Amino acid sequence: MLIYIIAGEPSGDLLGGRLMAGLRAHGGNDIRFAGIGGETMRAAGLDSLFPMAELTVMGLVEVLPRIPRILKRVKETVADIVARRPDALVTIDSWGFTGRVQKAIQAQAPGIPRIHYVAPMVWAWKPNRSKKLAKVLDLLMTLLPFEPPWFTKDGLRAVHVGHPVIETGAGDGAAFRARHGIAADVPLLVMLPGSRQSETGRLLPVFAETLELLADRYPRLKVVVPTVETVAAKVKMAVKSWPLPAKVVEGQVEKHDAFAAGTVALAASGTVALELAMAGLPTVITYRTAPLSYYIATRFLGLGQGVKYATLVNIIMDRPVMPELLQDDCRPERLAAAVGKLFDDAGAREAQRADSHQAMLHLGLGSDSPSARAAEAVLGLIAERTKR
Repeated sequence: MLIYIIAGEPSGDLLGGRLMAGLRAHGGNDIRFAGIGGETMRAAGLDSLFPMAELTVMGLVEVLPRIPRILKRVKETVADIVARRPDALVTIDSWGFTGRVQKAIQAQAPGIPRIHYVAPMVWAWKPNRSKKLAKVLDLLMTLLPFEPPWFTKDGLRAVHVGHPVIETGAGDGAAFRARHGIAADVPLLVMLPGSRQSETGRLLPVFAETLELLADRYPRLKVVVPTVETVAAKVKMAVKSWPLPAKVVEGQVEKHDAFAAGTVALAASGTVALELAMAGLPTVITYRTAPLSYYIATRFLGLGQGVKYATLVNIIMDRPVMPELLQDDCRPERLAAAVGKLFDDAGAREAQRADSHQAMLHLGLGSDSPSARAAEAVLGLIAERTKR
C-alpha cells in the first residue's frame, strides 16, 4: 500500500509524522509513503519530493513573489502523484498549496481517494468554503469536535479525530537545565519566533528589543530558543547580537525538554501555542505580518470577523488564557510587560496552567490517540474503495 502525504509547514509535518506512525501501527510495516514533508516526516521514513521549506511562507504580500515557484511545485507534485497512483492522497493543512493539488488530482486521477487533515476555519470566516471543499474531497479529518457539522451539511464526509498535541509526552526539565548549565532557581525564558522565514524575519528584531528591556529587570535571566530547520540558520545568526546569551536548540526532544524547564514563554502565534499549553508553560502569544497583508486579510477577506482570538486555546476557552499581542501591539515594551507579569505573578502562571489543561481536555486529552483515529479513518476509506 502506498499513501501519498503532503505537509506544507512544520505543524503539518508534525501531524504527518504522527499519522505515518499510526498508519504503520494499524496497517503494518508494508505500508509505503511518498510525498512532501519536513524533518519529522523524514525521520518517519519519507523521502520528500522537494524541501518542504519552499512552501513554508505566510502572508499575502510575502507569498506574491513566490507564486511562480509554488505553482511549478504544484505541477511537479501532481505529476508525481499521477505517476505513482497511490492508494490514497492525504494533504495536511496549508490549503493554498494542498487545495490546488487536490483539485488537480480530482480532475486527472479521480480514482485516488482524496483526504484532507485539519479543517479550514470556515466557522470563523468564509463559511461558503465548505461547499467548495465538499466538491473536491472524499474525507475531511478535523481536530476540533464542533467542526464536522460545518462540512457534513454540505455533503462532505467529515470525522473528528482529535488533536495530536495531546499525544505529546512530557519533557524532562531538570535534565535540560543540567545539560545546559542552568540552575533550578534561575528564571528561564523560552522564545519561539516562528517557523516561517517571513515571520521570524519580523519577530526576531522585536524579540531582541524585548530582551533588552527584560535583561535589566531580571539580571539572572536565561534564554533558550527552540527552532526548526526551516529557519534555524537565520535564528542562530540573529541571536548572536542579542543582549543576553541565548541557547538555540533543535529537535523534538530538546524542544519539549525546554518547555518543561521554562518559567515563561514568548511565542509566535501558531500550533506551538498548543504544545506550550500541553506542557503547562505560561505563555505570551504575539505575531506581526506585513501591514498590507494584515489590512487585506482583515478588511477585504473578512478574516477574523467571526472569532475573537487568534490562539486556539483562547478560542476553545472563549477568554484570553494566553495574552495575545498581535500586529500593532507586537511592540517590545508591551511584550516585556506581559512576560514580566507572568514572571512576577505565580498566581497568574498557575491560572494559565489550569485553563490550558481544561483546553487540552476539550481537545481529547484522556481519550483515544488522535493519530490512531486518523490512521483508522484513512485505512477505512481505502478499504471501502477497494471493495467497490
